[in-house]
Amino acid sequence: MSEVLQLFKAIGLGLMILLPLANPLTTVALLLGLSGNMTKEERDNQSLMASIYVFAIMTVAFYAGQVVMNTFGISIPGLRIAGGLIVAFIGFRMLFPQQQVEDATIVENKNAEMKKHKTANIAFVPLAMPSTAGPGTIAMIISSASTIRDGVDYPHWIILIAPVLIFFLVSTILWVSLRSSGAIMRMVGKSGIEAISRLMGFLLVCMGVQFIINGVLEIISSYSATLP
Repeated sequence: MSEVLQLFKAIGLGLMILLPLANPLTTVALLLGLSGNMTKEERDNQSLMASIYVFAIMTVAFYAGQVVMNTFGISIPGLRIAGGLIVAFIGFRMLFPQQQVEDATIVENKNAEMKKHKTANIAFVPLAMPSTAGPGTIAMIISSASTIRDGVDYPHWIILIAPVLIFFLVSTILWVSLRSSGAIMRMVGKSGIEAISRLMGFLLVCMGVQFIINGVLEIISSYSATLP
Protein backbone atom coordinates (compact mmCIF):
# COMPACT_ATOMS: atom_id res chain seq x y z
CA MET A 1 0.00 0.00 0.00
CA SER A 2 2.88 2.35 0.73
CA GLU A 3 4.18 1.94 -2.83
CA VAL A 4 0.77 2.89 -4.22
CA LEU A 5 0.87 6.06 -2.13
CA GLN A 6 4.35 6.75 -3.48
CA LEU A 7 2.95 6.42 -7.00
CA PHE A 8 0.22 8.98 -6.26
CA LYS A 9 2.81 11.24 -4.66
CA ALA A 10 5.04 11.05 -7.74
CA ILE A 11 2.10 11.76 -10.04
CA GLY A 12 1.00 14.73 -7.92
CA LEU A 13 4.51 16.17 -7.91
CA GLY A 14 4.79 15.77 -11.66
CA LEU A 15 1.47 17.52 -12.24
CA MET A 16 2.52 20.41 -9.96
CA ILE A 17 5.66 20.86 -12.04
CA LEU A 18 4.20 20.48 -15.53
CA LEU A 19 0.78 22.12 -15.29
CA PRO A 20 2.10 25.68 -14.72
CA LEU A 21 4.36 25.19 -17.73
CA ALA A 22 1.67 23.66 -19.92
CA ASN A 23 -0.86 26.33 -18.79
CA PRO A 24 -4.03 24.92 -20.42
CA LEU A 25 -5.96 28.16 -19.87
CA THR A 26 -3.63 30.02 -22.22
CA THR A 27 -4.16 27.32 -24.84
CA VAL A 28 -7.91 27.64 -24.32
CA ALA A 29 -7.73 31.36 -25.06
CA LEU A 30 -5.60 30.66 -28.13
CA LEU A 31 -8.09 28.06 -29.40
CA LEU A 32 -10.98 30.47 -29.00
CA GLY A 33 -9.08 33.11 -30.95
CA LEU A 34 -8.25 30.76 -33.84
CA SER A 35 -11.40 28.65 -34.16
CA GLY A 36 -13.98 31.31 -34.94
CA ASN A 37 -14.83 29.79 -38.33
CA MET A 38 -14.88 26.19 -37.09
CA THR A 39 -17.88 24.11 -36.25
CA LYS A 40 -18.16 22.43 -32.84
CA GLU A 41 -17.16 19.08 -34.37
CA GLU A 42 -14.06 20.58 -36.00
CA ARG A 43 -13.11 22.34 -32.76
CA ASP A 44 -13.50 19.11 -30.79
CA ASN A 45 -11.35 17.26 -33.33
CA GLN A 46 -8.61 19.89 -33.07
CA SER A 47 -8.76 19.62 -29.27
CA LEU A 48 -8.32 15.84 -29.36
CA MET A 49 -5.43 15.99 -31.85
CA ALA A 50 -3.66 18.72 -29.84
CA SER A 51 -3.86 16.57 -26.71
CA ILE A 52 -2.44 13.55 -28.56
CA TYR A 53 0.41 15.66 -29.93
CA VAL A 54 1.21 16.99 -26.45
CA PHE A 55 1.35 13.46 -25.02
CA ALA A 56 3.65 12.34 -27.85
CA ILE A 57 5.99 15.35 -27.49
CA MET A 58 6.33 14.91 -23.72
CA THR A 59 6.91 11.15 -23.98
CA VAL A 60 9.58 11.51 -26.68
CA ALA A 61 11.29 14.29 -24.69
CA PHE A 62 11.40 12.11 -21.56
CA TYR A 63 12.73 8.93 -23.17
CA ALA A 64 14.85 10.29 -26.05
CA GLY A 65 15.90 13.70 -24.73
CA GLN A 66 19.01 12.32 -23.02
CA VAL A 67 20.16 10.73 -26.30
CA VAL A 68 19.90 14.08 -28.06
CA MET A 69 21.87 15.74 -25.25
CA ASN A 70 24.64 13.17 -25.49
CA THR A 71 24.75 13.57 -29.26
CA PHE A 72 25.31 17.32 -29.02
CA GLY A 73 27.47 17.18 -25.88
CA ILE A 74 25.06 19.07 -23.62
CA SER A 75 25.65 18.60 -19.89
CA ILE A 76 22.94 18.27 -17.26
CA PRO A 77 23.95 21.48 -15.43
CA GLY A 78 23.95 23.31 -18.75
CA LEU A 79 20.48 22.01 -19.52
CA ARG A 80 19.21 22.98 -16.08
CA ILE A 81 20.55 26.53 -16.37
CA ALA A 82 19.22 26.92 -19.91
CA GLY A 83 15.90 25.39 -18.93
CA GLY A 84 15.72 27.66 -15.90
CA LEU A 85 16.32 30.73 -18.04
CA ILE A 86 13.60 29.64 -20.46
CA VAL A 87 11.13 28.85 -17.69
CA ALA A 88 11.85 32.15 -15.91
CA PHE A 89 11.51 34.07 -19.19
CA ILE A 90 8.14 32.44 -19.87
CA GLY A 91 7.10 33.29 -16.31
CA PHE A 92 8.11 36.94 -16.71
CA ARG A 93 6.11 37.15 -19.93
CA MET A 94 3.07 35.73 -18.13
CA LEU A 95 3.55 38.13 -15.21
CA PHE A 96 3.98 41.17 -17.45
CA PRO A 97 2.08 40.36 -20.66
CA GLN A 98 2.34 42.58 -23.68
CA GLN A 99 1.00 42.34 -27.20
CA GLN A 100 3.59 40.57 -29.28
CA VAL A 101 3.86 41.26 -33.00
CA GLU A 102 4.78 37.63 -33.57
CA ASP A 103 1.67 36.38 -31.78
CA ALA A 104 -0.56 38.72 -33.76
CA THR A 105 1.09 37.53 -36.99
CA ILE A 106 0.45 33.89 -36.10
CA VAL A 107 -3.21 34.59 -35.38
CA GLU A 108 -3.63 36.58 -38.59
CA ASN A 109 -1.94 33.89 -40.69
CA LYS A 110 -4.06 31.16 -39.14
CA ASN A 111 -7.25 33.15 -39.65
CA ALA A 112 -6.32 33.72 -43.29
CA GLU A 113 -5.61 30.01 -43.67
CA MET A 114 -8.99 29.11 -42.18
CA LYS A 115 -10.73 31.38 -44.67
CA LYS A 116 -9.08 29.52 -47.54
CA HIS A 117 -9.49 26.04 -46.10
CA LYS A 118 -12.56 24.99 -44.20
CA THR A 119 -10.71 22.68 -41.79
CA ALA A 120 -7.39 24.33 -41.02
CA ASN A 121 -5.10 22.32 -38.75
CA ILE A 122 -4.10 24.26 -35.65
CA ALA A 123 -3.66 21.21 -33.40
CA PHE A 124 0.13 20.86 -33.65
CA VAL A 125 1.04 24.51 -34.23
CA PRO A 126 0.32 26.55 -32.22
CA LEU A 127 -1.88 24.60 -29.74
CA ALA A 128 0.46 21.69 -28.95
CA MET A 129 3.73 23.48 -29.67
CA PRO A 130 4.73 26.04 -28.56
CA SER A 131 1.62 26.89 -26.53
CA THR A 132 1.46 23.74 -24.36
CA ALA A 133 4.58 21.62 -24.90
CA GLY A 134 6.97 24.49 -25.50
CA PRO A 135 10.74 24.72 -24.94
CA GLY A 136 10.36 25.32 -21.21
CA THR A 137 8.22 22.21 -20.77
CA ILE A 138 10.60 20.08 -22.84
CA ALA A 139 13.66 21.33 -20.94
CA MET A 140 11.95 20.60 -17.62
CA ILE A 141 11.05 17.06 -18.74
CA ILE A 142 14.57 16.24 -19.97
CA SER A 143 16.15 17.57 -16.79
CA SER A 144 13.66 15.69 -14.61
CA ALA A 145 14.36 12.50 -16.55
CA SER A 146 18.09 12.83 -15.91
CA THR A 147 17.46 13.50 -12.22
CA ILE A 148 15.28 10.40 -11.93
CA ARG A 149 17.87 8.22 -13.61
CA ASP A 150 20.62 9.57 -11.37
CA GLY A 151 18.76 8.22 -8.39
CA VAL A 152 15.38 8.85 -6.83
CA ASP A 153 13.96 7.14 -3.78
CA TYR A 154 11.12 5.41 -5.64
CA PRO A 155 10.62 1.77 -6.63
CA HIS A 156 11.66 0.91 -10.18
CA TRP A 157 8.11 0.18 -11.37
CA ILE A 158 6.95 3.63 -10.23
CA ILE A 159 9.76 5.29 -12.18
CA LEU A 160 8.61 3.37 -15.27
CA ILE A 161 4.87 4.01 -14.91
CA ALA A 162 4.60 7.46 -13.30
CA PRO A 163 5.97 9.59 -16.21
CA VAL A 164 3.57 8.06 -18.73
CA LEU A 165 0.63 8.55 -16.35
CA ILE A 166 1.68 12.16 -15.69
CA PHE A 167 1.89 12.95 -19.41
CA PHE A 168 -1.46 11.22 -19.99
CA LEU A 169 -3.12 13.24 -17.21
CA VAL A 170 -1.67 16.53 -18.50
CA SER A 171 -2.94 15.69 -22.00
CA THR A 172 -6.34 14.70 -20.61
CA ILE A 173 -6.61 17.94 -18.61
CA LEU A 174 -5.71 19.86 -21.76
CA TRP A 175 -8.33 17.95 -23.78
CA VAL A 176 -11.06 18.57 -21.19
CA SER A 177 -10.12 22.26 -21.00
CA LEU A 178 -10.19 22.66 -24.77
CA ARG A 179 -13.48 20.78 -25.10
CA SER A 180 -14.92 23.10 -22.45
CA SER A 181 -13.29 26.22 -23.88
CA GLY A 182 -16.52 28.09 -24.48
CA ALA A 183 -17.90 27.38 -21.00
CA ILE A 184 -14.55 28.17 -19.34
CA MET A 185 -14.31 31.55 -21.04
CA ARG A 186 -17.90 32.43 -20.07
CA MET A 187 -17.41 31.31 -16.46
CA VAL A 188 -13.93 32.71 -15.75
CA GLY A 189 -13.92 35.63 -18.14
CA LYS A 190 -10.94 37.30 -19.76
CA SER A 191 -9.86 38.99 -16.54
CA GLY A 192 -10.01 35.69 -14.65
CA ILE A 193 -7.81 33.94 -17.20
CA GLU A 194 -5.33 36.81 -17.03
CA ALA A 195 -5.23 36.60 -13.21
CA ILE A 196 -4.63 32.84 -13.25
CA SER A 197 -2.00 33.26 -15.95
CA ARG A 198 -0.13 35.82 -13.80
CA LEU A 199 -0.23 33.51 -10.78
CA MET A 200 1.18 30.65 -12.85
CA GLY A 201 3.78 33.07 -14.22
CA PHE A 202 4.99 33.85 -10.70
CA LEU A 203 5.30 30.12 -9.97
CA LEU A 204 7.27 29.66 -13.18
CA VAL A 205 9.70 32.45 -12.27
CA CYS A 206 10.33 30.80 -8.88
CA MET A 207 10.82 27.40 -10.51
CA GLY A 208 13.16 28.83 -13.15
CA VAL A 209 15.34 30.60 -10.58
CA GLN A 210 15.56 27.43 -8.50
CA PHE A 211 16.43 25.50 -11.67
CA ILE A 212 19.32 27.88 -12.33
CA ILE A 213 20.52 27.66 -8.69
CA ASN A 214 20.55 23.85 -8.89
CA GLY A 215 22.57 23.94 -12.10
CA VAL A 216 25.13 26.39 -10.70
CA LEU A 217 25.48 24.40 -7.47
CA GLU A 218 26.02 21.22 -9.48
CA ILE A 219 28.77 22.90 -11.49
CA ILE A 220 30.45 24.14 -8.31
CA SER A 221 30.15 20.70 -6.73
CA SER A 222 31.66 18.91 -9.72
CA TYR A 223 34.45 21.50 -9.96
CA SER A 224 35.25 21.18 -6.24
CA ALA A 225 35.43 17.40 -6.58
CA THR A 226 38.22 17.72 -9.18
CA LEU A 227 40.36 19.92 -6.93
CA PRO A 228 43.19 18.18 -5.00
